[in-house]
Amino acid sequence: MMTDQQALARRVAVVTGAGRGIGAAIATALAAAGATVACAARSREEVEAVATRIGAAGGRAFAVAADVGEAEQVAALYGETVRRAGGLDLLFVNAGVSLDQKPLEHSDPAAFEETMRVNLTGAYHCARLAIPLMRARGGGRMVMTGSGMGHSSLHGHAAYSCSKSALWMLVRILADELRADGISVNELVPGPVQTAMTGVPQRAGSVVNNPVEWLKQPEDVVPLAMFLATHPGPGPTGQSFSLMRRTF
Repeated sequence: MMTDQQALARRVAVVTGAGRGIGAAIATALAAAGATVACAARSREEVEAVATRIGAAGGRAFAVAADVGEAEQVAALYGETVRRAGGLDLLFVNAGVSLDQKPLEHSDPAAFEETMRVNLTGAYHCARLAIPLMRARGGGRMVMTGSGMGHSSLHGHAAYSCSKSALWMLVRILADELRADGISVNELVPGPVQTAMTGVPQRAGSVVNNPVEWLKQPEDVVPLAMFLATHPGPGPTGQSFSLMRRTF
């Protein structure tokens, strides 16, 4: 019987936004389960540190600096992954930004465009270029990090909310298009997580402005991520899996 440490043996994963927070936690867990993991982010220093920690713990990982909003850099990321690991089975699209938190009237157009470029166009590039690689392996798993703000509006977060809402539609379209190829595509909604990007205010393990919501650490997202990575085929696809207690 396969152990947890062997669950992803001979599998190859790419995790974007893997330099810290949720992405780093997922990359570490995938490697612990036996996968070879390409850790990708714009900061080479951060992803090299994550890959080094994984290697020191006995896992297999390597770092690739890539801006997912640039198709050429995503193509280079996959080229390096195929060269070093032989293919692609698992894709976690986790890279994201939230740059402008003002009412739309007072928002910064450049920040809006950059948020869409990374959060939506970046996911598009990652998914589009991964399809032939997964098809060549007979199937695969794509998991997109979504947000409750992609399902319900929140004042002052137009750019981030719109990018995540569109991402959720992209998940469903890809799921329909790739079902026959044995490639599942799902959304993972972490809910409030204490990371450098979110800076979620906390008080005794809950969110200050919503005390019933579960405030998580990045590692708390790992069990759901691992379910989506390891479930037997065909499994769920085109679904949103959420760790939130409520919508906005």
